[in-house]
Amino acid sequence: MTAWPDRRVLDLLHISQPILLAPMAGSGLASLAIAVARAGGLGSIPCSSITVEKATAEVETFRSAINAPLNLNFFAHTPIKATDEALNRWLSRLAPYFDEYGVDPHSLPAAGGRAPFDDAMCAMVERLRPEVVSFHFGLPDETLLRRVKATGAKVLGCATTVKEGRYLREHGCDAVIAQGYEAGGHRGNFLTDDMATQPTTMALVPQLVDALDVPVIAAGGIGDGRGMAAALCLGASAVQVGTAFLLCDESLSVPVHRAALRNARDDNTTVTNVLTGRPARGVINRVMREVGPLSSDALPFPLAGGPLSPLRAATEPQGNGDFQPLWSGQAGIYAKEESATATARRMIERTVQVLGL
Repeated sequence: MTAWPDRRVLDLLHISQPILLAPMAGSGLASLAIAVARAGGLGSIPCSSITVEKATAEVETFRSAINAPLNLNFFAHTPIKATDEALNRWLSRLAPYFDEYGVDPHSLPAAGGRAPFDDAMCAMVERLRPEVVSFHFGLPDETLLRRVKATGAKVLGCATTVKEGRYLREHGCDAVIAQGYEAGGHRGNFLTDDMATQPTTMALVPQLVDALDVPVIAAGGIGDGRGMAAALCLGASAVQVGTAFLLCDESLSVPVHRAALRNARDDNTTVTNVLTGRPARGVINRVMREVGPLSSDALPFPLAGGPLSPLRAATEPQGNGDFQPLWSGQAGIYAKEESATATARRMIERTVQVLGL
């Protein structure tokens, strides 16, 4: 057994290796969680984009395959209703694309698909009793959070600044995920919307370690064992990894997303809000270049994505990802086409080698 220098996350979450699967809506469910758990890490299932019934079925699949702890992840945002003025402004911004692809702006589907943690989801947690529950975009209200903690689940929250980390600790989180600016997918920010001041993983992790009395989990730009070793040297007790698993056999990433990841580089991702209404990092595509990457015209999360869905439907079958999320962190080049178990084990083995453990 490896003598990891900081066992706090291992002991807290009852895992044998300090690696957590990032919950990635649309790209990972039970099969990916099982594969990472088989390597000794923590498997995660993103629940905010699926129904309670689907989430329950995925948990049952996980439980039937492996005896290991499981993290259920939820969003904790406050939904914002768009005004008619805001809607018209966003539709006007997208009008040239509607004309190009023959989309009728008067028959657009309703936007949504990203629900915040609510009573029904909390009841599911109480029934299924996952070992870990994590939240993105802050935390739910105190009543719901107390109910979660009453199940015995360990609670994780995502911080993009030290101030957010302190907030999460003060409100009961057992560990804090330090999401650096390099990370793929949605930013977990909830106390600031200023992306220009977001710290990187290397800057954020040690400052959070110094500020908190709970373990810190590093996330962002960690694609191999060298990055994992560096995060542990900065004081992190474990790492959370997402992008490195997106090309794995168990990933549900669609073909255009996989194609984008195969061409991922250090300089072809950016943080954008035009795809969903919240800042998120992905491989740059046409709508990000021409409308964003950050636009004040975008509808609030998750409404911005609704008007883009018919454009995605018109282009994705041709292998064109210009109107859909192609989430990737800045270390996407390290994603490999293999089993997620092999990816996790390779990262762990390299970390052990680098640290001389």
